[in-house]
Amino acid sequence: MPTTATARRPGAAVLGDQERKVLHAVGCGLRDDEIAAALAISEDAAAGHLARILVKLGLRDRAAAIVHAFDCGLVAPGCGPRSQPSSPVRRGAAGRAAGPKVQISVLGPLRAWQDGRALDLGHLRQQAVLAALALHGGRTVSQQELLDGVWGMEPPVTNVVPVHIYRLRKTLRIGDSPDSVIEHDRCGYRLVPGAAEVDLARMEGLVTDAGTAHRAGDPGEAVRLCSRALELFRGELLAGLPGPLAELERLRLAERRIAVAQRKVEWQLRLGQYSEAVAELFALSAEHPLNELLAAMLMRALYRSGRQADALAVFARARRRLADDLGVPPSRMLRQTCQMILRGDEAGLGVTGAAR
Repeated sequence: MPTTATARRPGAAVLGDQERKVLHAVGCGLRDDEIAAALAISEDAAAGHLARILVKLGLRDRAAAIVHAFDCGLVAPGCGPRSQPSSPVRRGAAGRAAGPKVQISVLGPLRAWQDGRALDLGHLRQQAVLAALALHGGRTVSQQELLDGVWGMEPPVTNVVPVHIYRLRKTLRIGDSPDSVIEHDRCGYRLVPGAAEVDLARMEGLVTDAGTAHRAGDPGEAVRLCSRALELFRGELLAGLPGPLAELERLRLAERRIAVAQRKVEWQLRLGQYSEAVAELFALSAEHPLNELLAAMLMRALYRSGRQADALAVFARARRRLADDLGVPPSRMLRQTCQMILRGDEAGLGVTGAAR
């Protein structure tokens, strides 16, 4: 089944307040132990809330919950829960956005270009300030939010945020004008709408278009659009950037990439593109060898393409790696996937008549 939300699937409104908080945290890429710490509940309670969320929303697994959190608007890139629509673009800002745009990449090491020329973004703390603005998708970010997100529990002894903003504004000009891509008001700082193109926004747009194509009955186009979205991930996410925000976004964006890959793989399997799906999952599993969701997805894809022995070999390899690196056994999800393969539970593994 596709993991995207549809008109027939209940929205987050059917959830209780605590369940909405848990779904938001899942959408942000937090694990059960991190959700428990953030919401001051036990890890078992966090897992229980997630299980009830999956049932209420008719979702298959955690990756589907991440996608649903984005699709229903509960989570937006860098913004947390979306409680109200974004403020309209001011006429003056729209007018200043004319001219060559600045391209900003956060789906890898932070980079910025204008007219094909790489821009010097300064040292890592300054880059982290720009990354915070880019990740907030045009929303105004207060100085306190920047301090908390970039410096965390070790705030600077001097008021350095305006200094970093001043330097970034000089670097990030709108075309040949004196105006900058970054604007300041009494509430904080933000990227001028329309003046910068952020690869994260482009990626989310492609994923939305892929869901539209799927609902229109064109899974081939959905796969193509997901491929374009995944191609935007280049290298280590926010490599080297300091601060709690960058650390959280690395986790969340990594989970988002996996969720998009899962959507693509499901559609590939429906199209009979077994070798392509397996190759995609092998590559992702090599990058994230301790990610049990990816291991389970790979096991399912191998089984659905008729490679039961290879699927069980993936389980054995994951079990050894978890024991050697973390000293833990496989999760219940991974064990259940293995048991379904051993039983030949084709319904549980999503095998259709055309898939064997």
